[in-house]
Amino acid sequence: MVKKDEELGRGEGLSELAAGIRLRYEFRRELAPYVGVEWSSLFGDTADMASDAGELESETMAVAGLRFWF
Repeated sequence: MVKKDEELGRGEGLSELAAGIRLRYEFRRELAPYVGVEWSSLFGDTADMASDAGELESETMAVAGLRFWF
């Protein structure tokens, strides 16, 4: 069980959830650029602590990158 830690800004129980989706195109198996969207949200006491500190409780981000290996 996760305990409350006000120093770190974390409440008890479920505090954060993140989910995302990415679209990748493989030029070759070793080289594949991608774009996507990621959403994250805080819950419970953690969301209250973030709100009191002037931080956002949820956010949506665009992601982009390049997957490669040798």
